[in-house]
Amino acid sequence: MASDLPEYYFRVRENGALVFRVDTENRQRRIEMDQIAAVNIRNGEIKPHGDRVLSEDDLAVIHDWMAERQEVLAHRDIDDIYRAVDYLNLTTQWAQSRASEDQLEEVTDALLLAMHDLRAVLVRKKADRLMKGS
Repeated sequence: MASDLPEYYFRVRENGALVFRVDTENRQRRIEMDQIAAVNIRNGEIKPHGDRVLSEDDLAVIHDWMAERQEVLAHRDIDDIYRAVDYLNLTTQWAQSRASEDQLEEVTDALLLAMHDLRAVLVRKKADRLMKGS
C-alpha cells in the first residue's frame, strides 16, 4: 500500500490547499504527512510552511496541481450552470403542471426577481460581446 501513495498530498480548502509531503519510509512504517506549504488558487500565492524552503521539485508539483485544480473548478462552474438551466426547465414544468396556487404565491416574486436580474446581466454581456465584434 505504501508504495502506491503519492509523494504529495493536497488538502483542499475553499481557496486552495494545504500541501503535505507524504513519508512512508520511517521506522514504524506509518504514513506521516509533513505540511510544507499553503496554496491560494485565487491569487496564485504559495506560502512555505514555517521556515521551510521549497525545492524546485516541490514548486513544480504545486504549480502542476494548481493548474489541474483550476481546470477542475472551471469545469465544475460550467457544469453548475448547465444544471441551473435544467433546474429552470424543471421549475417551469413544475409551475405549469403541479404547483398549487399557494406554492406559486410563495416563490413567484423571488423567481421573477432572480430571472429579471439574470436576464439583465445576460443581455448586457451579450451586447458587450457584439459591440466588441463590430
